[in-house]
Amino acid sequence: MICRSSPYRTVLRDNAVPTIFDLTSHLNNPHSRHRKRIKELSEDEIRTLKQQKIDEAFEQEQANQELNESNAQNTTSEEGGEEQEEEAVPLTLEERENKDYLKSLFEILILMGRQNIPLDGHNADDLPEGIFTPDNFQALLECRINAGDEILRKRFEMAAVNLEYCSKTQQKQMLEICESCVREETLREVRDSHFFSIVTDEVVDIAGEEHLPVLVRFVDESHNLREEFVGFLPYEADAEILAVKFHTTITEKWGLNMEYCRGQAYIVSSGFASKMKIVATRLLEKYPQAVYTLCSACALNVWLAKSVPVVGISIALGTIEEVCSFFNQTPQLLVELDNIISVLFQNNEEKSNELKEICHSQWTGRHDTFEILVDLMQALVLCLDGISSDVSVRWSSFVVGRAFVLASALTDFDFIVTVVVLKNILSFTRAFGKNLQGQTSDVFFAASSLTAVLHSLNEVMENIEVYHEFWFEEATNLATKLDVQIKLPGKFRRAQQGSLDSDVTSENYYKEALSVPTVEHIIQELKDIFSEQHLRALKCLSLVPSVMGQLKFNTSEEHHADMYKNDLPNPDTLCAELHCWRIKWKHRGKDIELPATIYEALHLPDIKFFPNVYALLKVLCILPVMKVENEKYEVGRRRLKAYLKNTLTEQRSSNLALLNINFDIKHDLDLMVDTYIKLYPDKVEFQEDFLPSNNSEVTEDA
Repeated sequence: MICRSSPYRTVLRDNAVPTIFDLTSHLNNPHSRHRKRIKELSEDEIRTLKQQKIDEAFEQEQANQELNESNAQNTTSEEGGEEQEEEAVPLTLEERENKDYLKSLFEILILMGRQNIPLDGHNADDLPEGIFTPDNFQALLECRINAGDEILRKRFEMAAVNLEYCSKTQQKQMLEICESCVREETLREVRDSHFFSIVTDEVVDIAGEEHLPVLVRFVDESHNLREEFVGFLPYEADAEILAVKFHTTITEKWGLNMEYCRGQAYIVSSGFASKMKIVATRLLEKYPQAVYTLCSACALNVWLAKSVPVVGISIALGTIEEVCSFFNQTPQLLVELDNIISVLFQNNEEKSNELKEICHSQWTGRHDTFEILVDLMQALVLCLDGISSDVSVRWSSFVVGRAFVLASALTDFDFIVTVVVLKNILSFTRAFGKNLQGQTSDVFFAASSLTAVLHSLNEVMENIEVYHEFWFEEATNLATKLDVQIKLPGKFRRAQQGSLDSDVTSENYYKEALSVPTVEHIIQELKDIFSEQHLRALKCLSLVPSVMGQLKFNTSEEHHADMYKNDLPNPDTLCAELHCWRIKWKHRGKDIELPATIYEALHLPDIKFFPNVYALLKVLCILPVMKVENEKYEVGRRRLKAYLKNTLTEQRSSNLALLNINFDIKHDLDLMVDTYIKLYPDKVEFQEDFLPSNNSEVTEDA
């Protein structure tokens, strides 16, 4: 109890627990003032009470036993109704054997998915005519038969050796059921948490077709922010069709209610940004609460560069990725590059060591990627030239050939000027973007600095001729150092042959074709991605106690939290609750530190005493712009990258990929078997389907 009129200055203990009670309730009940004495029981009464308890326990046990027997006899399906009566009928021996057989097939498919074993084995085109070689699925099935699986042995002991035990069509059907059941385990947790966000990664090639990897963010029942991979979506060239299919897949096929979606983000490759922006716009039209944001897994400057609709920038970004990948394929190539850096920066050892360390990482995803590239340009070109002109047998012909191609790409003036212009334009957003991937307080204050960033870029746009002159001069100086000829792009020169207007200079060309559209696009993209709704959401981060402390507890989350009013359990008490939340941290004990992140705030032992604050923190936490604090809950993206890296394009499967990436998710084999029997009753045949047909040639040798 806190008595406001008390003359003493007292505070609550650190371990005090809030309770609700009424100090005056006893005044209205005069009988409660006189407590009755406890009656002392005789030995006979004690024995009688004990016997009553024993009899009650026995009756309860009998009732439970009868209930369990009743449940066992009336096992019902989820659908209920008529299907309940059907399942109550005991299975015949044939039906039970068939279920066990299907269960064995599903176990093999799950094993293949978890271990990333492709379905196909040897390429039939590479085998001599007449030789039958089973695919990986059939090979594992035969291995299981040889290991003593009686169910499979009975099924196939009379089948021809060269008969395919399980057709490609049946494998595909069973894989789709595996994928659906495994995905459903994750989606069930998402539905239980209500609110979620959708994130897509870069378009990937799966067996010759382009797909969008889809991840979902949510806060689980343990208050942990998780980002899980839930599947691939076939990519469509038409943005409007893609938007419709994207929405249909999430809502109808996966069963998520988009009314609970509170964020969407798209990490896209160059050339795909405009289409995904249309998808985001269409979803926003239907679901205004699904805020379009940046993704914490991608640096702002890299994301902005990929979104610029200039062909030269797309080509330059692809070249940068190839150069990084080239040197990271073997340690020897990195050592060669380190040696060149040591020679070039022998007078600046600190800079030399910094660049070497950067080269040993995936530096293409950093906020300062283009600054690093300009610093490394001379070292990269000299190293690639040295490898491509090496007459010894140190490097393979493939490495020598790639080095020559990459050296030619880096010494193209179009590439040099593109990188220099990007470096200078994106220098205005570098600190802003870095703060967005920083601590919660950094993200909060970054939202306030957007106006200054846009002001600087608008000032650049108004004086683009002056700025471009400096940028072009820097590019020409770098080109001179690399002995690169300053010229117009060959594509432009060929298009201008025979044209009267042949007085276009390189400087003017790159100003109109590169600098102007890039600055204009970045200004517009920042306005779109950081909409008023997005900024209001970021302002709500002042709920985090460490941010409150930096603001001297003079915050006003009520005004910004209106956008989430319908998501709160008790919106009418929000103002009072926020006041209590501020007082709690303002008058905390001296040895109590302020929680610095949403993750820490959600794990406070008394967070449930602030239901509105708890709900707001959960919604803010799932915004894609917020980073996942605990790395072990961001495994979905890492496993996706590992699968794509370790699996050949032609061997990738969207079904097996989900099983491989979510290998630790529990699976219900009985559910998979029952689902298959319901969906494909005509496929569930017995021995006849597996006996050799009239057209099968079964020789005595076979």
